[in-house]
Amino acid sequence: MITGQLKSKIDKLWEEFWTGGITNPLTVVEQITFLMYARLLDMNEQKDEKLSSRTGKAFSRRFSDEQQHLRWQNFRHLGADKLYKLVKDELFPFFSLSSANTVKEGNEGSVFAEFMKDAQLMIQKQTLLVKAVEMVNDLPLENSDTKGDLYEYLLSKLTTAGINGQFRTPRHIIRAMVEILDPAIDSRICDPSTGTGGFLVNSYEYLMEKYTSIHGVEREALFDEQGKPLLDANGKQLENVLYSGDLISPEQRKHIDTDMFHGFDFDATMLRVAAMNLVMHGIKQPDIHYQDTLSQNFKERFPKAAKNGFDIILANPPFKGSLDEEDVCPEILRKVKTKKTELLFVGLIENMLKIGGQSATIVPDGVLFGSSNAHQQLRQLLVEKNQLEAVVSLPSGVFKPYAGVSTAILIFTKGGSTDHVWFYDVQADGFSLDDKRSPIKDNDLPNLVKSYHQRNKTIASTDANDRSQKAFWVSKEEIAGNKYDLSINRYKQVVYAEQQYDDPKVILSKLVALENDILADLKALEGML
Repeated sequence: MITGQLKSKIDKLWEEFWTGGITNPLTVVEQITFLMYARLLDMNEQKDEKLSSRTGKAFSRRFSDEQQHLRWQNFRHLGADKLYKLVKDELFPFFSLSSANTVKEGNEGSVFAEFMKDAQLMIQKQTLLVKAVEMVNDLPLENSDTKGDLYEYLLSKLTTAGINGQFRTPRHIIRAMVEILDPAIDSRICDPSTGTGGFLVNSYEYLMEKYTSIHGVEREALFDEQGKPLLDANGKQLENVLYSGDLISPEQRKHIDTDMFHGFDFDATMLRVAAMNLVMHGIKQPDIHYQDTLSQNFKERFPKAAKNGFDIILANPPFKGSLDEEDVCPEILRKVKTKKTELLFVGLIENMLKIGGQSATIVPDGVLFGSSNAHQQLRQLLVEKNQLEAVVSLPSGVFKPYAGVSTAILIFTKGGSTDHVWFYDVQADGFSLDDKRSPIKDNDLPNLVKSYHQRNKTIASTDANDRSQKAFWVSKEEIAGNKYDLSINRYKQVVYAEQQYDDPKVILSKLVALENDILADLKALEGML
């Protein structure tokens, strides 16, 4: 868990960029990511060098003899002029030209190869670069547990939406979605609009909690305030002792590191951020790629991913954005003929799932009740040719300060057909629904997860199915009769409490008495004058 001291370091680093003239939050995160990447490359090179010296085995070097000056440990002490020139003219071209060839599979960093070619130094002030290098060098990147929380805290400072309608999904909303789908240790998990990688990171964290034995000790208790691992009386790292009872086999660990997590995005900046986020949390080789998943090219480049490829898909697709209809995959257009990205993405996700695979996807409320042929076509697809498990209505403020749009979570299993749909009305998520999003006591999310796993379809046609409650069932026949409308307000019963009022004559007499009292007070005041 990140400490107050580490938060303070990130805050100071953020302030340095801000006062240095870089005020776009995404640019700040990207530039810090580049510097972290440079340090991680050198850290892993040092690890392999030490291992090679002990075993005598060669390894795939990241830096040639002529490139040793590009290693973090060798340039971080340079003066402002030399440091700036080296980073701008040599280090960033090194990222672009050699990352794909110099980082062997299994090492942190090779995941960046595909989209580091466009890396650019946006820092204009030499003094800012010097301070940034010093501060990044002071961060505990050697600690696998702390560095993930550290990077997540850095991402929490992103408070603006992207040009294509992307914005950071609140982590507690993601966590609830992950807990609902309950991924297994052998799952293949994907996010077709990855963004900063929040869904994949939270899935990994959930699996680590589920499949490792902590022996009753909180994970953050294994490290000191600086994020360094604590040692036992014999000098052993406590983390190794306490986690010796892990329930994950070497084969499962390899699957987690190389084939469990898959992500795609057409924003290279977001992909760089997502790659760092995943690596910092401990996933060695997440499979993430620069790709517009709605395009025909997706199926050509990634045929196994584009069709029946995944057990679980978690997503919050962009709700708007430019779209070249001619480039959209015809197979998706056959499912839903539209230019609206929020509809196309749901069709895409249905295509990408294996039979029996599950998805939890955030959509704007318009998807639930839109009257166009495309809206109805998509909802009919979910109900008639898949098992639409649940529609979870979210309060309209959950995405503030990015956006105030009302949203819902669609949960469905690919294949079969629906007989009843479970609805849940989330009215509070533990935070105020204004731009401040301050913590509050009211929180329906724990009950949502619990109720979902305990939902009992046998009550769907009984008196126990009370539609005035937060959770209730609706039959497919009723939904189909309403043009497959999935908005919760269509089916929820609102109970109106009858208000009791006094007789009008009684109210009038009270008004007269009040008026007389006022006149009496005015006369008394007049007498005093």
